[in-house]
Parts: sequence; C-alpha cells; structure tokens
Amino acid sequence: MSQRPQEQPLRVHLEELRRRLFIAALAVAIGTVIAFVFHREVIQFLIRPATKTGTPLIFTELTEMLGVSMKVSLMGGLILALPVVAYELVMFVSPGLTLRERRYVYLFLPGITIAFISGVAFGYFVLIPQGMGFLLTFNADIAQPMPRIGNYIGLMLTLLFWMGVVFEIPIFMFVLARLRVVSYKRFARWRRFAIVLAFLLGAVITPTFDPVNQSLVAVPIVLLYEIGIWLAWLARPRTKAPTSDAP
Repeated sequence: MSQRPQEQPLRVHLEELRRRLFIAALAVAIGTVIAFVFHREVIQFLIRPATKTGTPLIFTELTEMLGVSMKVSLMGGLILALPVVAYELVMFVSPGLTLRERRYVYLFLPGITIAFISGVAFGYFVLIPQGMGFLLTFNADIAQPMPRIGNYIGLMLTLLFWMGVVFEIPIFMFVLARLRVVSYKRFARWRRFAIVLAFLLGAVITPTFDPVNQSLVAVPIVLLYEIGIWLAWLARPRTKAPTSDAP
C-alpha cells in the first residue's frame, strides 16, 4: 500500500503556493495578450447569434467597446491558461497524495480542459440561440430591440463560463470517488438534491424566465450528475476476492 509523504513545514508550503500562483498568473497574462491579438475575431464570433436575427448591437459610452475588448481578452486568457492553472493546482496538492492517487489525477488533467470546452460549445450552439431568440423577439412588436454590446457580451461570457464549469461535474465526481472522499453510493443518495440544485442553477444561469430555457440548463446538469455517479462507481475501491488454498 502506498504511503503518504511526510509533512513539510508551513513555510515550504507557502513558498510552493506562491511559486505556483505566479506561474498560473503568468500563464493567464500571456493568454490574455494572445487573446487580445485575436479579440476582434472573438467578438465577431460571439455576436453571431445576434447578427443572425438582424438585431443591431450598439454602444452608448465612449469606453464601452474598450471595456468589451478587454473583458473578452481576459476571459480568453483564462481559457487558454486553463491547462496550466489546473496543472499547477494539481502539482501543489500532489505531495499529499499517494502515487496511485497522483496517477488518476494526472490522467484526468486533459479531461478538465475537454469538459470545459464541451460546456462552452453546448452553451454557444444550444443554449444561447434559444435564449437570445426569446429575449430578442419577446414583445418586439412594441419596441425595437437595440441591445448594448457591453450588456450582450457580458451576458454571453457569463453563460459560457458557467456552462464550462457545469460540465466539469463528472470529472470532479470521479476524482473525489477515486480519492475516497465521497463514495458513489453517497452521490446516488444525493441525487434528489442534485436535481433540485440543477433547476436552481438553471434559473440562475439562464437570462430568461421561461421554463424551456431553464430546462436546457437543468437537464444537462442532471445528466452530467448521472454520468458522474457512473464514473464514481467505476472509481470505487475494489477488494480482491479471497483465494482458497488447494487441499
């Protein structure tokens, strides 16, 4: 059985944490610079759901477009730096894990990035077209919609970010089960609370109040939780069957 490493002084942990945070912050800064170079293309990509409906986007403040550009660049930098940030986090906690636990955590490092990108893609191609279609056509015969680009981009980035976070649920459930923090049986017992929480999150994340768009968020969360239970079952500790001695 793998033994856990001996504890180190608090000063060593603080120095290690400072070094890891510096590397993560540097990765975000470099990613932000790279994202700023392509921020015009990213903004055009983000506003495509609105332009498809023929709705013009405007800005009413002198610094609004500059703020939008910086916000898009910063979010792009965070996404580009996500693998580095996740790696530094895992490396910081890895000394407290056994060799076997480290292997499983390292194995799912790429899964964190893939799950986040999958959530962003789901939000962009499934959730946002439905939500924007509702918001831009609701009572549009009374007043013509001319949304501010700052409000639109802020809403888009918030939705995409939280959908990316939500899609991480199965990954973290697997890791927690593999580290024996929470068993798959306990996750299964929490299922009814997860369903309620999923619909609460659907109400918070979506910009609309209609149940259809809220269900577009809540139902995937419930499905992801069920996938997480299955992954936690796969990660359960297995006991070897006793071998009987030959007579």
